Amino acid sequence: MNDEKTYLENAPMRATLTDTAIKNAKPRSKAYKLSDGGGLYLEVSPAGGKLWRLKYRFQGKEKRLSIGVYPSIGLKEARARRDEAKERLADDIDPSAAKKEAKKIAAAFEREQAATFEAVAREWYAKKTTTLTPGHQKALLSRLENQLFPYIGGIPLSKLEPADILAAVRHAEKRGFIEAARRLAQLAGQICRYARLVGYAKYDVAAGLVEALPPVQTEHHAAITDPIEVGHLLRAIDGYRGDVSISYALRILPYVFVRSGELRGAEWSEFDLEAAEWKIPAARMKMRQPHIVPLARQVVSLLTALREYSRGGKLVFPSPFSATRYISDVGLLNALRRMGYSKGKMTIHGFRSMASTLLNERGYRPDVIEAQLAHGEKNAIRGAYNRAEYLPERRKMMDEWADYLDELRDME
Repeated sequence: MNDEKTYLENAPMRATLTDTAIKNAKPRSKAYKLSDGGGLYLEVSPAGGKLWRLKYRFQGKEKRLSIGVYPSIGLKEARARRDEAKERLADDIDPSAAKKEAKKIAAAFEREQAATFEAVAREWYAKKTTTLTPGHQKALLSRLENQLFPYIGGIPLSKLEPADILAAVRHAEKRGFIEAARRLAQLAGQICRYARLVGYAKYDVAAGLVEALPPVQTEHHAAITDPIEVGHLLRAIDGYRGDVSISYALRILPYVFVRSGELRGAEWSEFDLEAAEWKIPAARMKMRQPHIVPLARQVVSLLTALREYSRGGKLVFPSPFSATRYISDVGLLNALRRMGYSKGKMTIHGFRSMASTLLNERGYRPDVIEAQLAHGEKNAIRGAYNRAEYLPERRKMMDEWADYLDELRDME
């Protein structure tokens, strides 16, 4: 035994093993060693496993270093690792301690790389949104998945820079949705503060980011775009007890977000409730192009109920003063004012701005939203093509939009 110890520790750096000898080494009833010189040996277990080890001394203590498993680590690689360990010993470095430190650094790097903005944001979402209503939870998750993750989701928090977040939120800013961009910056800030508190990052890189965005300008057509406030508005409309036509027009308008005149002048002949479709003729459209409005089940239900009150006339929203005239824009505005919504708070046109802002925030394609808003297309042929091309997407979007409004209505 003493002879073996002396040999392993003091053996000259000469090769004694061959690939053939290693391959032909068979298991025995007890583990045994095949020496290769310089303290390197191959340990063969009774089960047939073959493990490279290096026996050495450091500061007077006998130690062993595990180099790897054969055949993953071949003879040539094992010798190279032995020589590397010998170089460390020559520099008064313990190879085992160096290996442990390298593993620690690698594990820390792996944790750092795994703690991406998306991974931490989902952790934050799971822990911090449990007390929110389902509608609010869904809105936050949609902003993350559609507005932030595509741009910064894969960046580790330790590497995330303020410029990265700013570039992400400016996608909304460039489309004119300043308020939406500010909300995204605030949301990113909540996640970055959480990351700092739990140790994923040393600093809150989103601090002060909102200051880099333009201030929200008061629009000529005031609109409510905060989801919570939208819920309040919808409940106020449901509680309105004025003229039937005014009441139903206000209840339908958030779902379809057409222009006021397009809604007020609607005729029953334009609707196909079985197909859940409203075809507005070109003569009644601002851009003088026919427009199709997909109808969610909620709108179909409201129109079905309203038909009982239309007095058999052709108009969907007849005036309370004449069955041959439709309701006025002033009538709708006055109803909003009686609900407590001032001119600076909400307008009839504001329902279009509300839908545009929130749909963009929820990640729907801008082209599809613009098509549903019936905004003008400079190229008439392309505009007609796009309206037809986007119709399936618009149907899906309008159904989901209606369900989202219902969720906001139910939020307290």
